[in-house]
Amino acid sequence: MIRPPYLQKGDTIGITCPARKITGAEIQLAIDTFESWGLKVVLGDTIDKAHHQYSGTDKERRADLQRMLNDPNIKAIIAARGGYGTVRIMDDLDFRTLLDAPKWIVGFSDLTFLHAQLNCNIGMESIHATMPIAFQKNSEEAIQSLKDALFGHPLRYEFPSHLLNRNGEMQGEIIGGNLSILYSILGTKTILQTSNSILFLEDLDEYLYHVDRMMIAMKRAGKLKNLKGIIIGGMTEMKDNEITFGMNALEIVREHVEEYDYPVCFGFPAGHISDNRAIIMGRHAKLSVSDMCVYEQ
Repeated sequence: MIRPPYLQKGDTIGITCPARKITGAEIQLAIDTFESWGLKVVLGDTIDKAHHQYSGTDKERRADLQRMLNDPNIKAIIAARGGYGTVRIMDDLDFRTLLDAPKWIVGFSDLTFLHAQLNCNIGMESIHATMPIAFQKNSEEAIQSLKDALFGHPLRYEFPSHLLNRNGEMQGEIIGGNLSILYSILGTKTILQTSNSILFLEDLDEYLYHVDRMMIAMKRAGKLKNLKGIIIGGMTEMKDNEITFGMNALEIVREHVEEYDYPVCFGFPAGHISDNRAIIMGRHAKLSVSDMCVYEQ
């Protein structure tokens, strides 16, 4: 797995928006924070631009991200926000310059498309972490973890056990991200390779029956077997129908991995939650699941 160089003070990072529109004012706290870390910030043309719900047309968003991929002075690219839209530009992006000059790609949620492409198809690490739109709501630990990941400091998180956990120790390359996005790439050219990996999943604002449908699809596609373990982050603001489904999102996931014997961890501090800690995707991770869970990377 290719590992981009860690950042150093004086490095330049780029903030672009491949999905939903955003204003510069909404990310000013993040800009100030990055500059306080000694970084130079370059804003993409997609900041303050709008086309329907997007931060510019597909062509404009693709060109903005491509410029940052190609620019050797930009050492990390951070998505300003998620929402929806990254998939519309995926197939027109050229990642070949990353092979000669690797750089960190940072984001979560809709940016799961990029993580899957980088980790499973190109063979490069990336950072699943909070984005500038969320800085005002993030915990201090979440923002510090992003800094630690970018600057090459070890990641270590301790958090309480969950009643649905299946105890044990998992070790392997961690991949995954937003369940809805991973479900949507099944059978596409962005191949999701899960064997011998730790699979991380999180999601937001989904109906419970659809969580069930997505987990069944992942199982039928063979993505839940041969894992080293599975980690579930925030399953946030889930919705039910008038005729209730009968299980919550965590119970649905637990049911669909019941037949496998690997460790299962719920309540991991990542996803659409304030305490959204960084995960280096595509890198070996270790998670001990017991009375107190310990994640190390």
